Order: sequence, then structure tokens, then C-alpha cells
Amino acid sequence: MSRAPVTLSIVSVQGLLCGLLRRGVETPEWIDAALAASGIDPALLEEAGARVTAEQYAALLAVLMERRDDEGLGLFSRRLRHGSFALVARSALGAPSLAVALRRAAHTFSLLQDDVSMRCVRKDELTGLVLDFHEPQTAGQNFLHELLLRAFWQLLAWLHGGRLPPRQFDFGFDQPGYAAIYAQIFPGPLQFAQAHSAVWFDTALLATPVRRDEQALRAAWRNVIPSLIVPRPGEHAFSARVSEQLQLTSPAWPDLETIAGRLHVSMSTLQRHLASEGTSFQALKDRLRRDLAIVRLTTSTVPIAALATELGFADSAAFQRAFKGWTGSAAGSYRQR
Repeated sequence: MSRAPVTLSIVSVQGLLCGLLRRGVETPEWIDAALAASGIDPALLEEAGARVTAEQYAALLAVLMERRDDEGLGLFSRRLRHGSFALVARSALGAPSLAVALRRAAHTFSLLQDDVSMRCVRKDELTGLVLDFHEPQTAGQNFLHELLLRAFWQLLAWLHGGRLPPRQFDFGFDQPGYAAIYAQIFPGPLQFAQAHSAVWFDTALLATPVRRDEQALRAAWRNVIPSLIVPRPGEHAFSARVSEQLQLTSPAWPDLETIAGRLHVSMSTLQRHLASEGTSFQALKDRLRRDLAIVRLTTSTVPIAALATELGFADSAAFQRAFKGWTGSAAGSYRQR
């Protein structure tokens, strides 16, 4: 079964670029060229509802890191040279537990740059990775908080060899206007306006062993950095399963009762699981149709009328209205990019 496509808000692309733009270390022409090399039209940066595919986002991440030799994306006061994150990951290998691995990785990262320290904190039944920023200008980059929490959580999950659900995410800034995208990036309770940004886990879970070794790191490293940052559907188990079933049966687009039957759960149970993951059946259906539309528009020449039928719309006009509502742009203009 093919995995359901993933698209990301243009806010995520702006985040990748915010360090370079804030420090003015690259020209607008350089940034436009990096976007173009990743298949992203620079004009999308000015459209609030625009989205890019996960593949385009991962490509931009790779282009920025490679062309600048900076895995820190200009977010830090000095570059994180190629291999910095590999060094962080390698420092955690061989640790007797995930808790020790997290402390080692945090310590190593603190040695590589001067802008943020990390510490592990025990609070009742929870253990958290807490970020301490050393100067306000760096702390003011929301994307850096988001990047570090996600990257270290996903690194820990990779070392664990499976899913590692966080219990809570804290953010040391007020809830941003784009907070709706957090449901895709941070699966768990969120708290804003906290003293520090942090990600929290069950302490008992961090007592489990590290299941990766040097051989696994060498084999997987090419794809590790994108996997640390780019959201994957599997992070929300029921959401991913529903999306896969919808994609498998399109263009029939079955209803909630049919999907619940395919997953061998009651409708109320499925609705409860989806609500716990911050979504609903209709929201997943709309999101999948949106993402499929963006992928098809940017990678094929399928006529818009045929695409409307493929996505379960009564006619082209209904699809056009829905697409404009999803992205703020007409479907035809997306294709022209």
C-alpha cells in the first residue's frame, strides 16, 4: 500500500529560511535559487495558505545544508558544519538507556554551538529535555525551538527503534498565529508561554535500552536528518490508518462507518482515537484530498476536471472552490508553478 502523501504549510518553509533571512548571510537571489532547486516557487512565500510537498521540503533542507555547509540553517551564531548531527547521534550510541543517550546527545550538542544549552530534568513521573537560550535574539526564533524539540525527540525515537510518544511539549513563547500546524508536527499536549521550551517523556520509557548501533547509523544517516524534521503520517497511528484506507479506496471515498469497519473498531471508538490525535474523519478526508491535489498538480498533467472526479468532487467548480479554500490559490495557478 502506498503511503498517503504529506504536504506542509508554507510557514514551515519560512522557518527553514528564517535564520538566513534574519542574519542576512545570503542574498535574495541565492535563496530564490535554493527554492527553485527544490521545486518550490519563491512566490509561494508570500501566500499564507500555500503548501509544499514533504519531498520539496526535504529537498530544500538538503540544499540549504549542503550549499552553506551549515546543518544549523543560519539559526546559530556560527555554522554547524557537515557531520555535526552525526556526531551528536554517534555520542548517544552504546548508552545503557535512552535517558543516558539523551544526556550524552544534549551535552555533545552544547559543545558544538554557543547559543543554547540543553539539560535533562526529572519531574515526578516525567523526564524532559529543556532548552536554555543564552541571548534574546536567538531565543526569539520560534522555529529554532520547534526544530530542536522535534529533532531531539525524533533522534531519541530512532535510537529506541520504534515510536516514542512524548507526554507533553512546552514552548517558551506565546501561541503563534500559525499554531494550527502544530497538530501535524507535535503529537501531544502543548503548553505555550512557558519559562523554557521542553519535550517531556515518561521516565519509565527512557529506562529502556538503545537499540541502534554504529552500523545502523552508517546505513541510515543519509535519511536521518530529514526524518528528524519532516513529519511522517505514522506519528499519529489512527490518523495514518484512516488516511491509508481513504487513499486505497479513492475515488469511492467511503464514509466513517465503512472505514471503522475496515479497521475493526466501532465508529465511536474511531472518533475518540482521532479526537485524541487532534483531528476528525472529515478533517482527514479534506487534508488527504488537499495533499493529493497538490501532489498531482505539481507532478502530473492530469486535467483539472479529471482530478476533480478522482478526488470525489461532483464537478470541476466544486473542486476549484475547495482548493481555493485549502490553499488560498486557484488550482490552475498552482500548476503553472
